[in-house]
Amino acid sequence: MEPRISLITLGVTDLKTSRKFYEKGLGFPVRPESQGDVVFFGLNSIWLGLYPRDLLAEDAQVPKKGSGFQGITLSHNVKTKKQVDALLAKAKKAGAKITKPAQEVFWGGYSGYFADPDGHLWEIAYNPHFWIG
Repeated sequence: MEPRISLITLGVTDLKTSRKFYEKGLGFPVRPESQGDVVFFGLNSIWLGLYPRDLLAEDAQVPKKGSGFQGITLSHNVKTKKQVDALLAKAKKAGAKITKPAQEVFWGGYSGYFADPDGHLWEIAYNPHFWIG
């Protein structure tokens, strides 16, 4: 297996709401391959997909009912602390819930978290030690 991720798919309860959040709220570009029950966003080196949660659970053959922390976060690194604050504000305006306001963190950076309309956690981080781009 090659060490890469090609696509991350988030199971969502309301495809229209989630599409609006990512497309209009965060400004993610919709891919032309989007159709029917699936929406794809083209990111720099990966795609993000949205698919109804119950259908995604069915496809993976796992129970569709989940609650609490699912053991995964998505991270978006930026180049300044100011960008962390700006992106968290943008996410909140788009309907996200801020779960951890931006702050200095133990590893020497600055970050905060938001939850999208389905509770998927995103970390917005500034890391002065190295760039993940």
